[in-house]
Amino acid sequence: MPRPVPARNAAAAVPRSPLDAGAPPGGADLPVWDLGDLYRSPEDQALGSDLQAAETEARDFAARHAGKLGGMDGAALAAAVAEYERIEERLGKAMSYAQLVFSGDAQDSANGRFYQTVQERVTAISSHLLFFTLELNRLEDAELEAKFSGGALERWRPWLRDLRVFRPHQLSDEVEKLLHEKEVTGRSAWNRLFDETVAGMTVPVGGKELTVSAALNRLTDRDRSVREAAAKGVSQAFGERVRLFSLITNTLAKDKEIIDTWRRYPRPASARNRANMVEDEVVDALVSAVVEGFPRLSHRYYAMKAKWLGLPKLQHWDRNAPLPEEDDKLVPWPEAVERVMGSYAAFSGELASVAKPFFDKPWIDAALRPGKASGAFAHPTVPSAHPYLLLNYHGKPRDVMTLAHELGHGVHQVLAGRQGYLLSGTPLTLAETASVFGEMLTFRGLLDAETDARRRRAMLAGKVEDMLNTVVRQIAFYRFEAKLHDERRKGEIAHERIGEIWMEVQRESLGPAFEFTPDYSVYWAYIPHFVHTPFYVYAYAFGDCLVNALYGVYSDGAVPDFERKYLDLLRAGGTLRHKELLAPFGLDASDPGFWKRGLDVIAGFIDEIERSDV
Repeated sequence: MPRPVPARNAAAAVPRSPLDAGAPPGGADLPVWDLGDLYRSPEDQALGSDLQAAETEARDFAARHAGKLGGMDGAALAAAVAEYERIEERLGKAMSYAQLVFSGDAQDSANGRFYQTVQERVTAISSHLLFFTLELNRLEDAELEAKFSGGALERWRPWLRDLRVFRPHQLSDEVEKLLHEKEVTGRSAWNRLFDETVAGMTVPVGGKELTVSAALNRLTDRDRSVREAAAKGVSQAFGERVRLFSLITNTLAKDKEIIDTWRRYPRPASARNRANMVEDEVVDALVSAVVEGFPRLSHRYYAMKAKWLGLPKLQHWDRNAPLPEEDDKLVPWPEAVERVMGSYAAFSGELASVAKPFFDKPWIDAALRPGKASGAFAHPTVPSAHPYLLLNYHGKPRDVMTLAHELGHGVHQVLAGRQGYLLSGTPLTLAETASVFGEMLTFRGLLDAETDARRRRAMLAGKVEDMLNTVVRQIAFYRFEAKLHDERRKGEIAHERIGEIWMEVQRESLGPAFEFTPDYSVYWAYIPHFVHTPFYVYAYAFGDCLVNALYGVYSDGAVPDFERKYLDLLRAGGTLRHKELLAPFGLDASDPGFWKRGLDVIAGFIDEIERSDV
């Protein structure tokens, strides 16, 4: 069936603003996504029809199956799971569209209302389906296992396996339904408040009012006075609103504590670890290895950077400063695409062929505009459609790496999507595998082609900084969250104290090369992960170290048929756990030496920089 011609949707039809969001690098037009493959507009009748059909199907599903799962044989239960998946995917498509529209311009109040309205409708419809997973988890292990005997239910074993991880933490049906329905006025509402606040903020920098994204981009400017002005502008903008961000943070931390207590999770991070299908002990080993590595990684590197910049001490606005010999030429979008696609193709023609449609079709939004979500992400939407990528492309070399990163997510989501809606999702710890691997492929391709020693050192330093941001900084974020959530259990935390915790972990992680000014104490307030997905951040470090180990195996040629095994890893989606996925490569994340192996790659790059330091 041919795809209908899409109308321009709210996310794509945002006018330019007098705010300095940044001009397209190199004068090239940047791509803007077209969400028409989901729905043609928020008023599209197909959206209303899908939601109405989903409600009818959900009510009928509940009427036919509620209270009857125990009496079903394996074939009947397998059919029920397949039906449940179809309804959930229909709801997922509607919710994905609303999220993407809102991300495209959170300043537009109509987009905020649309997002909230769809979220409320989807929550209400899905409440009719809530019984299904709760009732499945009430089946005894032996009772459920007996239903696999006919073979029909075997396809759904990985989904049922992961579902039952939460069995010890499941509450009564009435409480679960209440928590589910109150989500739209609880955590989700606070998330929306955070998003709309940040999207609507302006930051004073050098006499101009910038978006938060544009101001943060100035922190990589070659001119130190520009970096300082941007840093102080960000501090001022977030400092003026610090009570609001403190209220959001305190409320969400308390909300999490209440739910964690009811669900009997041993500590604040445990719920996230369960969702990531990783043991608390594995995460502890990762965190310990990184903290132990601070001196040989971040402390050592930033001491060298201070010397290169000719500074006795670094300030926080120097952390991402370009090096003196670093090429600061902007990279036009077409060149960025060529670099990334060339690196993907050099590794695997199949990987490149999966990536190509992202550029041939309007699946990427890289344009700069006020109201657009800051940062970058890849949204998988649903298997019956395709992922969409959001970036804010300023043309810096790091933006090229961001493109490689998000494209890795997109390719992973396409390949895993063949498992279907319920089995395609990967835990956060594994979701970063393809993205970080894509970055490494792109970096190694560029580095291997460089023959000038000084430019090569600058490239190595840039990669080290990216890896420190991914590993050291994210583990520092994790430690900040852990300290904050632990302290919140004793009572509400003043914003001054939140700032103190932030400064403690920054000093610990970045080391004595830095002299932090007091205004840096509010920088915790702009990190969206703390609001949207508590304890998400260690997944970046997990993924980076995992990929370092994986790429080492690839470079050594120690694993025959590496490309096929790697693509199989991506295709597996959520059907396999990390032990099973890494076994073909001879790797094991539960091995204490695994994390050191990943960190050794970063240390090795720093060693190489030290040897070339002249």
